[in-house]
Formats: sequence, structure tokens, C-alpha cells
Amino acid sequence: MTGLPLTEIAQSLLLLAIFVLLHSCLVAHAILNPIDFLALQSIRKSLDDLPGSHFFASWDFTSDPCNFAGVYCVGDNVIALNLGDPRAGSPGLTGRLDPAIGKLSALTEFTVVPGRIIGPLPESLSQLKNIRFLAVSRNFISGQIPATLGQLRGLHTLDLSFNQLAGSIPWSVGALPALSNVILCHNRLSGPVPPFVSQTLTRLDLKQNDLSGSLSPASLPPSLEYLSLSWNRFSGPVDRLLSGLNRLNYLDLSLNQFTGCIPGRLFSFPITNLQLQRNLFSGPVEPVDQVTIPTVDLSYNRLSGEISPLLATVQNLYLNNNRFMGQVPNSLVDRLLSAGIQILYLQHNYLTGIDINPGAEIPVSSSLCLQYNCMVPPLQTPCPLKAGKQKTRPTDQCIEWKGKTRN
Repeated sequence: MTGLPLTEIAQSLLLLAIFVLLHSCLVAHAILNPIDFLALQSIRKSLDDLPGSHFFASWDFTSDPCNFAGVYCVGDNVIALNLGDPRAGSPGLTGRLDPAIGKLSALTEFTVVPGRIIGPLPESLSQLKNIRFLAVSRNFISGQIPATLGQLRGLHTLDLSFNQLAGSIPWSVGALPALSNVILCHNRLSGPVPPFVSQTLTRLDLKQNDLSGSLSPASLPPSLEYLSLSWNRFSGPVDRLLSGLNRLNYLDLSLNQFTGCIPGRLFSFPITNLQLQRNLFSGPVEPVDQVTIPTVDLSYNRLSGEISPLLATVQNLYLNNNRFMGQVPNSLVDRLLSAGIQILYLQHNYLTGIDINPGAEIPVSSSLCLQYNCMVPPLQTPCPLKAGKQKTRPTDQCIEWKGKTRN
């Protein structure tokens, strides 16, 4: 029997090796759940890279989808889908979110990087019963937040910030029991805020919407550490609400219509930045102890009475545009001159005096503004442009205000 030439034997072995390799690859590809495979195809068809983005370059459906950028698998299922290149400055994606996302039944994490994705959130997201992390932010998502998201009982993080969502926050979302982070800021949401029942909720960010109504103590759980409600139309008192949130380390209620007094206990919370400016808060400010919060902004309210010396330990103190009266505490002056206070804004009040030498030098790192009070400022210091040019409040206003306070 004549043997085959070595070259033919080598070619035959090479073909056999290629066949085995192709077969093994096909078997590996076939491991992915066919439903997940088809869902990924639909998702890909509905989205494209923006110019400069190359996220979908690896999405070649003749290869293993579990090796695609942003796709993570366990067994035969996709468990995480991160659409877009998360690197800073990436151009992101364009298109719409396909309802086929809801068919990825094992998905625990779904994120979309900033881009130009339009259209509504698919109702089919409610089918993701295992989802724990849902973040579709900084795009152009419109329509309403689907009430069916309330079916995602295991959801921990919901981030739909920086979109164009309108309508109200569904009460079913507030009823989710496992939420720890809710970030819905910079949208067009309106109406009241539903009660949040999760006892593990630590972050609630609703700033820059059109939300309104009052908040009761039952609205927010005591577990909250971060609360931002600024740039809305909330109203009513907050003393009972805030008294129960003693774990807060960040609080921003600015640019609303909150009324009533500011609870004294609030100044003892472990907060680094207390922002209550531009509301309708009234009455005296009476901390229960020396205030250790670095920045306190109470400007543009209706606060009255004398300034508490317990505020002298604040580094940046904004009390301007209120109705404070009387003498500026010496403790504030001493801290200012020793550079312990960096910003002390007292303009546009009814203050009648400050014990400071006209020749005193304010530290370069510090700022003091006293103008438009019921006194002639003993020294000239640079003030914000919004303070105006008038140094002293008209005498008739001071007399009228003094009469009101006596009555």
C-alpha cells in the first residue's frame, strides 16, 4: 500500500484540527440561552454608537456573545448588561431601548452610559425579577416612570437621573422594600412624593424637578444618610420630618417653599453641608450645641431674632437676606479675624452693630459682608454683586421693623 505524502498527511491533520476547533466554538456559542441570544440581537438593532464610540465593535454574533463588551454571563444566561463605554468622555450610544431587554430573565444589573438614547423606558423592565441595579442616566429618556417597576421587589439601586422623564413618581416605586439608592434628579417629574418604605434606603436625590406638596415623617425612613430635594416646589414645615432623620450626613432643601422653624437638633447632625437657602423658613435659629457643620447656608429666608453665638464654629456661614437683628456676636468676629471663619455673609438683615475695629484687617482667606443693615458698616469689605451698592438700610425700614418685633 502506497503511503500518502507527508504534505497531504499534514494538510489532513490541519483540516481535522480546524474542524474540531470550529465544532468546539459552535458548541460553546450554543451554550447561551437562545432567548438571551435573540434578545441581544434585538437590543443591538435598536442602538448605535455615536460618532467616536466603538462600543459595538465587538458585538459580532458569529462569535460568543458572552465575550461582547458590556455583556456578562453565568452559565447560559446574561446576568449583567452595561451598554456603552463607561470611560469618562465616551460619546455614548443613540437609538432606543428595545423591549427585548425584559427577556433577559437572569439579569441582575442593567446600566446605560451617558449618550443620546431617546424614547420611553420599556414596560418590559418589570419582567426582570432578579434585577438589583438599574441605572439609565444622562440620556434623553422621556415619558413616565413605569408603575410596573414596583414589581422589582429585589431592586436596590434605581438611577434615572438627567433625563426628560415627566409625570409623578409611582407609589409602587416608593413601596419597593429593598431600595438603598433612588436617584431621580434633573428630570421633569411633578406631583407629590410617595412614601418610601424601605428601611435600608440611604440615598434619595430628587433635586431639579417640579415636585410639590408637603412631606410627613412617614414619607422618609430614618435610615436616610443623603437627602437632596432642592429646586422643587415642596412646601410646609419640616421640623417633625427632619427630627427623625438623625443619620443624615448630607442635606439640601434649598430653592423650595418650606415654612416654619428650623429644628435646633438639626445643627447637631453629622452633616458636612447644610443647605436650606431660598425657602420661607421663619423664626429664630437656636442650635442646641456648638455647631460643627463646615458650611451652613440659611440665606434668603424669613429667619429672625438674634444670631446665635453657637454658629461661630461654622467655616462658611450664609445668613444674608433674612430678618436677623441686634448685635453680631463677638465670638463670630473673633473667629473671623483668626481665619476660623472663611465666609461670613450678613448682608440684607436688620443688624444694629458689630464690635470690630475699623482698622482691623480681614484675613485674605476670609470674606465678610455687612451692607444693607441698620448700621453703618465700620469697615469696607468686598461683597457679592447681588448685595447691591447701598451700604445701609433706610432708617424708616429699621424703625418699622423694630416696632414690629416689639409687638
